[in-house]
Amino acid sequence: MAAKVLEQFPAGAPRGSWPAEEYAARRRAEGEPAAVVMDLEADAFLVVVPAREED
Repeated sequence: MAAKVLEQFPAGAPRGSWPAEEYAARRRAEGEPAAVVMDLEADAFLVVVPAREED
């Protein structure tokens, strides 16, 4: 599955802070199928949406 990265957040957020999840929730409220995934190599959370095929 191809995905487009909307935003990247460092994994070291303060305890109790979930900025990637909050950002994804706002995008979902706007109708985008946003999800949060972990990029282990970059130690970051990525907010992604499925890539659209351009005709």
